[in-house]
Amino acid sequence: MTLNSAALDATFAALADPTRRAILAKLATGEASVLEIAEPFDISLPAVSKHLKVLERAGLITRGREAQWRPCRLHAAALKGAADWIDAYRQFWEERFDRLDDYLQDLQGKPRSPPTPPTKKDRRHGRPPRRST
Repeated sequence: MTLNSAALDATFAALADPTRRAILAKLATGEASVLEIAEPFDISLPAVSKHLKVLERAGLITRGREAQWRPCRLHAAALKGAADWIDAYRQFWEERFDRLDDYLQDLQGKPRSPPTPPTKKDRRHGRPPRRST
């Protein structure tokens, strides 16, 4: 799943707030009602509801309706686009660190480490093999 710019912006905006991140952490353990979600916070129910709306608009949670109970559920798949975006930068920095390691080893006159075989994930994304440390 690739996120468009607006969806990625909404995801990161939702994750920028510590209360919303705490709500997602709570929902990672299972569904919960608004009252259960609000319990550990020193904020009003309307404030919790606003946080939930931001999370819902970002696609990070869903809210159901079961009679009188309205459970909130984590929609973890919505985090994949953000994780993929971050992963591209992780790869960039790993490559930079590998080059720095090579340079430092050249300066010290040490032989270079043989590269480690690529993981399935690396092969799937066409990444070069990682160097062992």
